[in-house]
Amino acid sequence: MKKAEITDIFFDLDDTLWDFKRNAALTFDFIFAKRELSFDLNSFLKVYEVINDKYWELYRSNKIDREGLRFHRLAESFQQLKWEITHAGINELVDDFKAHLADFNHLLPEAIEVLEYLSPKYKLHILTNGFEEVQRKKLLNSNLYPFFHSITTSEENGIKKPSPEIFELALKKAKTSKENSLMIGDNFEADILGAQAVGLKTIYFQSVKNPDFNGIQISQLNELKKLL
Repeated sequence: MKKAEITDIFFDLDDTLWDFKRNAALTFDFIFAKRELSFDLNSFLKVYEVINDKYWELYRSNKIDREGLRFHRLAESFQQLKWEITHAGINELVDDFKAHLADFNHLLPEAIEVLEYLSPKYKLHILTNGFEEVQRKKLLNSNLYPFFHSITTSEENGIKKPSPEIFELALKKAKTSKENSLMIGDNFEADILGAQAVGLKTIYFQSVKNPDFNGIQISQLNELKKLL
């Protein structure tokens, strides 16, 4: 990848820089204790993480709204585990999760180090399907915020990745062009295919590399130092 061609780098946030799985687990541990719920956390997470991915896919494809995502991913998890909890109890956990998720701010390994390396050379931006208020809290509380020149969220604009419109809005907000921009993210459909459809260069980030993917991919953030 020719460094001279790239002036702007767009990052996804959750599970690209901000360790969503780890922080979500800590949040559930906290709110279960707060509500004095004796559910086994590990059993819950094993089921929840799969169901959460399913509902995020429904959300990206506009088959469910924000509140539906938040409620049904929990309701289905408890149902699958055959753990009894009331409708009101689930809503309380939904509110707790939203309120406390950004209290835990573990990042992916070497995230800050890599951003410190990139920020003098490129303008950095966030492009995320996450919810506006929560994503900004994550960025502020984790000390990521100062690295980024612009932040584009799907909720703010009513459009989600992989829609071409959200990438075009992000480019406009960043005052840059697709020819000079790069997207880095962990979701193949939303981040990689979505960006490529608009003409952005991409780097696919997965802990286990996909042998069937012919594009540029990394399994650790520090690999970006060799590419950029």
